[in-house]
Amino acid sequence: MIHGKCTGTAYSLFDVLDIVHRAGLPAEDRVIDDPGLIEWRGGGPYDWDNTT
Repeated sequence: MIHGKCTGTAYSLFDVLDIVHRAGLPAEDRVIDDPGLIEWRGGGPYDWDNTT
């Protein structure tokens, strides 16, 4: 969610960076570690379960 609006579902770190970029936020690798910008649910920036 960005500003309270659902902006998409990410299945990889690249998806997250794409969503961040499309929202006009700085698409830099360091933003993924900033808890003020991204709230991780069910994992984190380097923890992906792509078995589904």
